[in-house]
Amino acid sequence: MDVHDLEFLQKQVQQLKDDGVYRKIPIIESANEAEVLIDGRKVINLCSNNYLGFANHPRLKKAAIEAIEKYGVGAGAVKTIVGNMDIHEQLEAELAKFKKEEAVMLFQSGFSCNAGVIQAITQAGDLIVSDELNHASIIDGTRLSRADRAVYKHSDMADLRRVLEEKREHYQQVLIITDGVFSMDGDIAHLPAIVDLAEEFKCLTYVDDAHGSGVLGESGRGTVDHFHLHGRIDFTIGTLSKAFGVIGGYVACRQVAKEWLAHRARPLLFSTYLPPAVVGALLEAVKMLNESEEYTKACWDNARYFKTKMSDAGFDIGHSQTPITPVFIFDEAKTMAFSKALLQEGVFVSPIIFPTVAKGKGRVRVMVTAIHTKEQLDKSVDAFVKIGKEMQII
Repeated sequence: MDVHDLEFLQKQVQQLKDDGVYRKIPIIESANEAEVLIDGRKVINLCSNNYLGFANHPRLKKAAIEAIEKYGVGAGAVKTIVGNMDIHEQLEAELAKFKKEEAVMLFQSGFSCNAGVIQAITQAGDLIVSDELNHASIIDGTRLSRADRAVYKHSDMADLRRVLEEKREHYQQVLIITDGVFSMDGDIAHLPAIVDLAEEFKCLTYVDDAHGSGVLGESGRGTVDHFHLHGRIDFTIGTLSKAFGVIGGYVACRQVAKEWLAHRARPLLFSTYLPPAVVGALLEAVKMLNESEEYTKACWDNARYFKTKMSDAGFDIGHSQTPITPVFIFDEAKTMAFSKALLQEGVFVSPIIFPTVAKGKGRVRVMVTAIHTKEQLDKSVDAFVKIGKEMQII
């Protein structure tokens, strides 16, 4: 075999197939709505992060088109050269008001935000203390830093205290990092307790609120607002690709931190900035959330409805505190088969298996949105029950 045939990858891909965990990336042939087209067939979409239904909202589409007409289709450069337009500055200002924080810095994505911020605000001689179930982008962002690292057991405040008691005195800055909402299980971080410990041990706090943004707090202001902790969290990361319906990320922080990031956050220095259409649509999304809580309330109403139906049917849906609803299958191959069987019934739910979650913790993760109808949710539950019984899951 020729070296360019990549035999080592062929063997690894074949192993995935042999293990029953190989997947083909689905191709969506329509807008990301409550129902989508896959292979020309309309199916109920239960795996989108489009919490509020903004991804195809006419107001956002109109705003995006208007931004293109004025600014063109691309920023044309990185933020720090000539890619920073007045529309970007306007969105940062509006997000800062929305988040009730001093300043906001936009990034190209939530992932690039974690990759850029963590390495910029820590250095050799510092310590990063991270929840063991933090998102992959936090783990990768931490690896880019020259700071030392420590991990505490998931949401275990006694273990966090142990780490701080053992290590705090040996470092300059200590940064405690946690997800606001943990994306695989839907539980919420114990932020009040984390902040109390941080202040007791003179540590900084960093919250990745990707799945809290647009969902928790007043009009979706996030986990910090949910717990009334404004001014006590040093860095709050948000995504603009989930509830906000578009793409991008941001960090809410002090003005001095924003100024430092403009000089040291590598994604801002080395990657072209967000296109105008994205920024225009996001400005409209923020405006809509400021106008009304109807979108977040609809999302929560649907989520509670679905959770109750699934729990009553006998499924293990874990201990989610948010619209994220894991349905545990546990076995990886069985999880893949369950997802495929659901799709045959007209319900599209993505399987979540190792390495996204630990081995033996396979589940399909249901994402109920504001735009699902009760009829669609009822049909989905019926499909879950049918396949669950056939596969002896319930």
